[in-house]
Amino acid sequence: MARVLPMLIRRLLILIPLILGIIAFVFIVMQFAPTDPATAAFNGGNPTAEQLQQFKEENGLLDPLPLQYVHFVTDLVSGNMGDSLISGTPVLDSISTALPLTIQLTVLGLVIAIVLSLIFGVTSALFRDRWPDQVIRVISLGGVAAPSFWLALLMIQYLAVQLGWFPTGGYVNPSDSVGDWLWYMALPALSLSLPVAAQLTRIIRTSMVEELDKDYVRTAIGSGLPYHVVIGRNVLRNALINPLTVLGLRVGYLLGGAVVIEQIFGLPGMGQLMINGVTNGDPAVVQGVVIVIAVGFVVVNLAVDILYLLVNPRLRSAA
Repeated sequence: MARVLPMLIRRLLILIPLILGIIAFVFIVMQFAPTDPATAAFNGGNPTAEQLQQFKEENGLLDPLPLQYVHFVTDLVSGNMGDSLISGTPVLDSISTALPLTIQLTVLGLVIAIVLSLIFGVTSALFRDRWPDQVIRVISLGGVAAPSFWLALLMIQYLAVQLGWFPTGGYVNPSDSVGDWLWYMALPALSLSLPVAAQLTRIIRTSMVEELDKDYVRTAIGSGLPYHVVIGRNVLRNALINPLTVLGLRVGYLLGGAVVIEQIFGLPGMGQLMINGVTNGDPAVVQGVVIVIAVGFVVVNLAVDILYLLVNPRLRSAA
Protein backbone atom coordinates (compact mmCIF):
# COMPACT_ATOMS: atom_id res chain seq x y z
CA MET A 1 0.00 0.00 0.00
CA ALA A 2 2.90 2.33 0.71
CA ARG A 3 4.03 2.03 -2.91
CA VAL A 4 0.51 2.69 -4.19
CA LEU A 5 0.07 5.90 -2.21
CA PRO A 6 2.43 8.08 -4.34
CA MET A 7 0.59 7.01 -7.49
CA LEU A 8 -2.75 7.91 -5.92
CA ILE A 9 -1.38 11.31 -4.91
CA ARG A 10 -0.17 11.93 -8.47
CA ARG A 11 -3.62 11.04 -9.83
CA LEU A 12 -5.24 13.48 -7.40
CA LEU A 13 -2.81 16.25 -8.31
CA ILE A 14 -3.54 15.77 -12.01
CA LEU A 15 -7.21 16.36 -11.21
CA ILE A 16 -6.63 20.02 -10.26
CA PRO A 17 -5.32 21.36 -13.63
CA LEU A 18 -7.80 19.13 -15.45
CA ILE A 19 -10.75 20.68 -13.64
CA LEU A 20 -9.34 24.17 -14.17
CA GLY A 21 -9.00 23.39 -17.88
CA ILE A 22 -12.63 22.24 -18.05
CA ILE A 23 -13.78 25.42 -16.33
CA ALA A 24 -11.69 27.53 -18.71
CA PHE A 25 -13.11 25.71 -21.75
CA VAL A 26 -16.70 26.19 -20.60
CA PHE A 27 -16.03 29.84 -19.77
CA ILE A 28 -14.53 30.55 -23.20
CA VAL A 29 -17.29 28.73 -25.07
CA MET A 30 -19.97 30.67 -23.21
CA GLN A 31 -18.39 33.92 -24.39
CA PHE A 32 -19.54 33.00 -27.90
CA ALA A 33 -23.13 32.35 -26.83
CA PRO A 34 -25.62 34.39 -28.91
CA THR A 35 -27.43 35.58 -25.77
CA ASP A 36 -26.22 38.82 -24.26
CA PRO A 37 -26.37 38.46 -20.46
CA ALA A 38 -27.10 42.15 -20.05
CA THR A 39 -30.07 42.01 -22.43
CA ALA A 40 -31.37 38.73 -20.99
CA ALA A 41 -31.28 40.18 -17.47
CA PHE A 42 -34.11 42.56 -18.38
CA ASN A 43 -36.43 39.62 -19.28
CA GLY A 44 -37.45 40.79 -22.71
CA GLY A 45 -37.76 44.46 -21.76
CA ASN A 46 -36.38 47.37 -23.70
CA PRO A 47 -33.43 48.61 -21.66
CA THR A 48 -31.65 51.75 -22.67
CA ALA A 49 -28.01 51.81 -23.65
CA GLU A 50 -27.21 53.44 -20.30
CA GLN A 51 -28.96 50.63 -18.39
CA LEU A 52 -27.09 47.96 -20.34
CA GLN A 53 -23.80 49.76 -19.74
CA GLN A 54 -24.51 50.06 -16.02
CA PHE A 55 -25.41 46.36 -15.76
CA LYS A 56 -22.19 45.33 -17.50
CA GLU A 57 -20.09 47.55 -15.25
CA GLU A 58 -21.76 46.26 -12.07
CA ASN A 59 -21.29 42.61 -13.08
CA GLY A 60 -17.74 42.93 -14.43
CA LEU A 61 -18.72 42.16 -18.04
CA LEU A 62 -16.49 44.96 -19.30
CA ASP A 63 -13.38 43.57 -17.59
CA PRO A 64 -10.73 41.79 -19.70
CA LEU A 65 -11.49 38.11 -20.23
CA PRO A 66 -8.55 36.86 -18.10
CA LEU A 67 -9.80 38.96 -15.19
CA GLN A 68 -13.36 37.72 -15.71
CA TYR A 69 -12.06 34.14 -15.65
CA VAL A 70 -10.19 34.74 -12.38
CA HIS A 71 -13.34 36.20 -10.81
CA PHE A 72 -15.36 33.27 -12.18
CA VAL A 73 -13.01 30.65 -10.70
CA THR A 74 -12.87 32.54 -7.40
CA ASP A 75 -16.65 32.54 -7.19
CA LEU A 76 -16.79 28.81 -8.00
CA VAL A 77 -14.28 27.99 -5.26
CA SER A 78 -16.41 29.93 -2.79
CA GLY A 79 -19.52 28.02 -3.93
CA ASN A 80 -21.03 30.84 -5.95
CA MET A 81 -22.16 29.96 -9.47
CA GLY A 82 -24.00 33.19 -9.98
CA ASP A 83 -27.72 33.88 -10.22
CA SER A 84 -30.19 32.96 -12.90
CA LEU A 85 -30.91 35.93 -15.14
CA ILE A 86 -34.51 34.81 -15.54
CA SER A 87 -35.63 33.76 -12.06
CA GLY A 88 -32.97 35.51 -10.01
CA THR A 89 -32.39 32.39 -7.89
CA PRO A 90 -28.85 31.18 -7.23
CA VAL A 91 -27.72 28.65 -9.82
CA LEU A 92 -26.28 26.46 -7.08
CA ASP A 93 -29.73 26.12 -5.49
CA SER A 94 -31.25 25.02 -8.81
CA ILE A 95 -28.45 22.49 -9.36
CA SER A 96 -28.72 21.11 -5.82
CA THR A 97 -32.41 20.43 -6.51
CA ALA A 98 -31.90 18.83 -9.94
CA LEU A 99 -28.65 16.92 -9.37
CA PRO A 100 -30.04 14.24 -6.98
CA LEU A 101 -32.47 13.02 -9.65
CA THR A 102 -29.70 12.79 -12.25
CA ILE A 103 -27.56 10.83 -9.79
CA GLN A 104 -30.48 8.50 -9.05
CA LEU A 105 -31.00 7.84 -12.76
CA THR A 106 -27.28 7.33 -13.38
CA VAL A 107 -26.79 4.95 -10.45
CA LEU A 108 -29.91 2.94 -11.29
CA GLY A 109 -28.80 2.70 -14.92
CA LEU A 110 -25.32 1.62 -13.80
CA VAL A 111 -26.71 -1.13 -11.55
CA ILE A 112 -28.92 -2.46 -14.36
CA ALA A 113 -26.03 -2.36 -16.84
CA ILE A 114 -23.66 -4.21 -14.49
CA VAL A 115 -26.20 -6.91 -13.61
CA LEU A 116 -27.21 -7.53 -17.23
CA SER A 117 -23.64 -7.51 -18.52
CA LEU A 118 -22.47 -9.96 -15.86
CA ILE A 119 -25.32 -12.37 -16.57
CA PHE A 120 -25.01 -12.28 -20.35
CA GLY A 121 -21.23 -11.85 -20.53
CA VAL A 122 -20.51 -14.83 -18.28
CA THR A 123 -23.17 -16.96 -19.98
CA SER A 124 -21.77 -16.13 -23.40
CA ALA A 125 -18.25 -17.10 -22.34
CA LEU A 126 -19.27 -20.36 -20.68
CA PHE A 127 -21.25 -21.40 -23.80
CA ARG A 128 -18.58 -20.17 -26.20
CA ASP A 129 -19.40 -20.75 -29.90
CA ARG A 130 -22.68 -22.46 -29.04
CA TRP A 131 -26.15 -21.08 -29.65
CA PRO A 132 -26.46 -19.08 -26.36
CA ASP A 133 -23.17 -17.37 -27.19
CA GLN A 134 -24.26 -16.62 -30.76
CA VAL A 135 -27.61 -15.18 -29.66
CA ILE A 136 -26.07 -13.00 -26.94
CA ARG A 137 -23.38 -11.70 -29.31
CA VAL A 138 -25.97 -10.69 -31.91
CA ILE A 139 -28.15 -8.98 -29.30
CA SER A 140 -25.19 -7.17 -27.74
CA LEU A 141 -24.03 -5.99 -31.16
CA GLY A 142 -27.48 -4.51 -31.78
CA GLY A 143 -27.44 -2.93 -28.32
CA VAL A 144 -24.12 -1.23 -28.98
CA ALA A 145 -25.48 0.26 -32.20
CA ALA A 146 -28.76 1.47 -30.65
CA PRO A 147 -28.64 4.99 -29.15
CA SER A 148 -30.32 5.41 -25.79
CA PHE A 149 -32.72 8.15 -26.94
CA TRP A 150 -34.02 5.88 -29.73
CA LEU A 151 -34.58 3.05 -27.25
CA ALA A 152 -36.38 5.51 -25.00
CA LEU A 153 -38.80 6.51 -27.76
CA LEU A 154 -39.47 2.84 -28.63
CA MET A 155 -40.13 1.96 -25.01
CA ILE A 156 -42.54 4.86 -24.59
CA GLN A 157 -44.40 3.86 -27.75
CA TYR A 158 -44.75 0.14 -27.01
CA LEU A 159 -44.36 -0.40 -23.27
CA ALA A 160 -46.02 2.80 -22.05
CA VAL A 161 -48.54 3.91 -24.70
CA GLN A 162 -49.65 0.62 -26.29
CA LEU A 163 -49.31 -1.81 -23.38
CA GLY A 164 -49.67 0.67 -20.52
CA TRP A 165 -47.17 -1.15 -18.33
CA PHE A 166 -45.21 1.98 -17.43
CA PRO A 167 -45.90 5.73 -17.30
CA THR A 168 -44.80 7.85 -20.25
CA GLY A 169 -43.01 10.30 -17.99
CA GLY A 170 -43.00 12.06 -14.66
CA TYR A 171 -41.23 11.50 -11.39
CA VAL A 172 -42.02 10.32 -7.86
CA ASN A 173 -39.61 11.00 -5.01
CA PRO A 174 -38.30 7.76 -3.44
CA SER A 175 -39.00 9.21 0.00
CA ASP A 176 -42.71 9.21 -0.90
CA SER A 177 -42.88 5.72 -2.41
CA VAL A 178 -39.98 3.49 -3.43
CA GLY A 179 -42.28 1.30 -5.53
CA ASP A 180 -43.68 4.24 -7.50
CA TRP A 181 -40.18 5.66 -7.86
CA LEU A 182 -38.96 2.42 -9.44
CA TRP A 183 -42.07 2.30 -11.66
CA TYR A 184 -41.47 5.80 -13.00
CA MET A 185 -37.69 5.35 -13.30
CA ALA A 186 -37.80 1.90 -14.95
CA LEU A 187 -38.04 3.01 -18.59
CA PRO A 188 -35.56 5.91 -18.30
CA ALA A 189 -33.03 3.68 -16.54
CA LEU A 190 -33.49 0.80 -18.99
CA SER A 191 -33.15 2.96 -22.08
CA LEU A 192 -30.05 4.57 -20.59
CA SER A 193 -28.41 1.35 -19.45
CA LEU A 194 -28.99 -1.08 -22.34
CA PRO A 195 -26.29 0.31 -24.69
CA VAL A 196 -23.80 0.29 -21.80
CA ALA A 197 -24.85 -3.24 -20.81
CA ALA A 198 -24.29 -4.38 -24.41
CA GLN A 199 -20.79 -2.89 -24.48
CA LEU A 200 -19.82 -4.36 -21.10
CA THR A 201 -21.25 -7.76 -22.11
CA ARG A 202 -18.86 -7.98 -25.04
CA ILE A 203 -15.91 -6.90 -22.90
CA ILE A 204 -16.71 -9.34 -20.08
CA ARG A 205 -17.22 -12.16 -22.58
CA THR A 206 -13.82 -11.52 -24.19
CA SER A 207 -12.07 -11.26 -20.83
CA MET A 208 -13.73 -14.43 -19.54
CA VAL A 209 -12.74 -16.39 -22.65
CA GLU A 210 -9.12 -15.30 -22.24
CA GLU A 211 -9.10 -16.43 -18.61
CA LEU A 212 -10.77 -19.77 -19.40
CA ASP A 213 -8.00 -20.57 -21.89
CA LYS A 214 -5.22 -20.14 -19.32
CA ASP A 215 -3.33 -23.07 -17.88
CA TYR A 216 -4.28 -22.45 -14.24
CA VAL A 217 -7.95 -23.11 -15.06
CA ARG A 218 -7.22 -26.52 -16.57
CA THR A 219 -4.87 -27.31 -13.69
CA ALA A 220 -7.44 -26.36 -11.05
CA ILE A 221 -10.20 -28.38 -12.69
CA GLY A 222 -7.84 -31.33 -13.26
CA SER A 223 -6.86 -31.33 -9.58
CA GLY A 224 -10.47 -31.94 -8.63
CA LEU A 225 -11.74 -28.46 -7.72
CA PRO A 226 -15.43 -28.02 -8.54
CA TYR A 227 -16.02 -26.17 -11.82
CA HIS A 228 -18.27 -23.53 -10.26
CA VAL A 229 -15.64 -22.78 -7.60
CA VAL A 230 -12.93 -22.24 -10.21
CA ILE A 231 -15.22 -19.97 -12.24
CA GLY A 232 -16.50 -17.97 -9.28
CA ARG A 233 -13.35 -17.56 -7.22
CA ASN A 234 -10.66 -17.35 -9.88
CA VAL A 235 -11.84 -16.87 -13.45
CA LEU A 236 -14.57 -14.32 -12.82
CA ARG A 237 -12.52 -12.31 -10.34
CA ASN A 238 -9.55 -12.09 -12.71
CA ALA A 239 -11.74 -11.45 -15.75
CA LEU A 240 -13.43 -8.44 -14.15
CA ILE A 241 -10.18 -6.50 -13.79
CA ASN A 242 -10.05 -5.50 -17.47
CA PRO A 243 -13.69 -4.30 -17.68
CA LEU A 244 -12.89 -1.86 -14.87
CA THR A 245 -10.67 0.06 -17.29
CA VAL A 246 -13.68 1.05 -19.38
CA LEU A 247 -16.22 1.30 -16.58
CA GLY A 248 -15.27 4.91 -15.87
CA LEU A 249 -15.99 5.95 -19.46
CA ARG A 250 -19.29 4.06 -19.37
CA VAL A 251 -20.31 5.82 -16.15
CA GLY A 252 -19.50 9.11 -17.85
CA TYR A 253 -21.68 8.04 -20.77
CA LEU A 254 -24.53 7.30 -18.36
CA LEU A 255 -24.12 10.69 -16.69
CA GLY A 256 -24.10 12.53 -20.01
CA GLY A 257 -26.87 10.39 -21.51
CA ALA A 258 -29.06 11.03 -18.50
CA VAL A 259 -29.29 14.67 -19.60
CA VAL A 260 -31.03 13.61 -22.84
CA ILE A 261 -33.17 10.87 -21.28
CA GLU A 262 -34.47 13.27 -18.63
CA GLN A 263 -35.79 15.60 -21.30
CA ILE A 264 -37.56 12.75 -23.12
CA PHE A 265 -39.31 11.50 -19.98
CA GLY A 266 -39.92 14.93 -18.46
CA LEU A 267 -37.73 14.31 -15.42
CA PRO A 268 -36.80 17.48 -13.49
CA GLY A 269 -33.08 16.77 -13.44
CA MET A 270 -29.96 18.42 -14.78
CA GLY A 271 -30.98 17.79 -18.39
CA GLN A 272 -34.22 19.68 -18.09
CA LEU A 273 -32.47 22.44 -16.15
CA MET A 274 -29.88 22.87 -18.92
CA ILE A 275 -32.46 22.79 -21.73
CA ASN A 276 -34.52 25.42 -19.94
CA GLY A 277 -31.39 27.52 -19.53
CA VAL A 278 -30.60 27.29 -23.26
CA THR A 279 -34.20 28.00 -24.27
CA ASN A 280 -34.55 30.98 -21.93
CA GLY A 281 -31.12 32.41 -22.77
CA ASP A 282 -29.80 31.95 -19.24
CA PRO A 283 -26.01 31.46 -19.62
CA ALA A 284 -25.32 31.21 -15.88
CA VAL A 285 -27.55 28.13 -15.58
CA VAL A 286 -26.10 26.47 -18.69
CA GLN A 287 -22.59 27.20 -17.52
CA GLY A 288 -23.21 25.78 -14.06
CA VAL A 289 -24.84 22.57 -15.33
CA VAL A 290 -22.10 21.87 -17.88
CA ILE A 291 -19.35 22.40 -15.33
CA VAL A 292 -20.98 20.11 -12.75
CA ILE A 293 -21.52 17.32 -15.32
CA ALA A 294 -17.99 17.65 -16.73
CA VAL A 295 -16.35 17.69 -13.31
CA GLY A 296 -18.52 14.73 -12.26
CA PHE A 297 -17.31 12.82 -15.33
CA VAL A 298 -13.68 13.48 -14.43
CA VAL A 299 -14.11 12.59 -10.75
CA VAL A 300 -15.89 9.33 -11.58
CA ASN A 301 -13.14 8.32 -13.99
CA LEU A 302 -10.53 9.11 -11.34
CA ALA A 303 -12.41 6.98 -8.80
CA VAL A 304 -12.54 4.06 -11.24
CA ASP A 305 -8.82 4.45 -12.02
CA ILE A 306 -8.04 4.30 -8.30
CA LEU A 307 -10.27 1.25 -7.90
CA TYR A 308 -8.53 -0.45 -10.82
CA LEU A 309 -5.17 0.34 -9.27
CA LEU A 310 -6.22 -1.18 -5.97
CA VAL A 311 -7.65 -4.42 -7.38
CA ASN A 312 -4.93 -5.06 -9.98
CA PRO A 313 -1.92 -6.71 -8.29
CA ARG A 314 0.33 -6.14 -11.32
CA LEU A 315 -0.15 -2.38 -11.12
CA ARG A 316 0.39 -2.43 -7.38
CA SER A 317 3.69 -4.20 -7.95
CA ALA A 318 4.68 -1.68 -10.64
CA ALA A 319 3.85 1.18 -8.32
